[in-house]
Amino acid sequence: MGKGDKGGKGKRGKKLDKKARKASSKAAAKEVEQQARQDEAIAEHEAEAVREIKDVANTLRVGKGFVLADVDTSATPGFTGDKIAGKAALKACEAELSDLLERLFAESTVGSKRSVLLVVQGMDTSGKGGIMRHVISVNPQGVKATAFKAPTKEELAHDFLWRIEKALPEPGELGVFDRSHYEDVLVVRVHELVPEAVWSKRFAQINAFERKAIAAGTTVIKVMTHISRDEQRTRLMERLDRPDKYYKYNPGDVDERSHWGSYMEAYQTVLDKTSTVGAPWHVVPADRKWYARLAVQQLLLEGLRGMNLQWPQADFDVEAEKKRLSSS
Repeated sequence: MGKGDKGGKGKRGKKLDKKARKASSKAAAKEVEQQARQDEAIAEHEAEAVREIKDVANTLRVGKGFVLADVDTSATPGFTGDKIAGKAALKACEAELSDLLERLFAESTVGSKRSVLLVVQGMDTSGKGGIMRHVISVNPQGVKATAFKAPTKEELAHDFLWRIEKALPEPGELGVFDRSHYEDVLVVRVHELVPEAVWSKRFAQINAFERKAIAAGTTVIKVMTHISRDEQRTRLMERLDRPDKYYKYNPGDVDERSHWGSYMEAYQTVLDKTSTVGAPWHVVPADRKWYARLAVQQLLLEGLRGMNLQWPQADFDVEAEKKRLSSS
């Protein structure tokens, strides 16, 4: 091939890149315009949207006889509104969530040992990152987020729960696990990384581990963000269609799709064996991102409300301090 051919190919490549960037810019501008219109509609519907929230937690809680395959991943259990109403309800509840997280942190300053752990599991593209951005970010103080990747050599030299215990929230914190100890009964099973005789014993170990955490003052909220295989394909394709989404794309995600059935079987076993009274699982239909975020927010709110969090009493004479401050 001559230099002229290479140059021509290079120019064509540059033109294609330029077109891709232009298309991406147009898509981004369209998103901004759509978001602005949505924000206006959301602001108008906040108060009434909250009335559309029903008993989300009980509706999503995994109980005896639960069948994952029966879940409609595009449904919105416990919420009767549409997308705009869902986003409005999410916005309307942000203040209460922020207040409760602040109370949790404040209690720890006077010796409370209580904390909250939110475990989020799900297939790739099921919206785990969006939950961090749209739900947890309302009050980043006291949030301890951990995204578990493949174990390091040091972690592999220990029991599988060693790195999990190190990441548990401290008193007053909301800990968020993006993936978790459940990878050690999901991925390792699907890819046969350890024998069944090993991973099958881990369910009892996990239940014991979570009981210990609860006894120490941690409220455990476990969520599976559940999307359909078709919805995952759509989300992965979007990452390939837009240059501003390339950074999110991992070719390995396509390889994992070939194991979809095995993952669903593994998740069903997890739900059967580790949805306990103290730490039940909640399966959140996640084809609609707005609903998944609202559902997780409501699960957090239910957990925090149940803790009856109180502002600490002053350990000083308030009136005396007011006088001192006024005269200073």
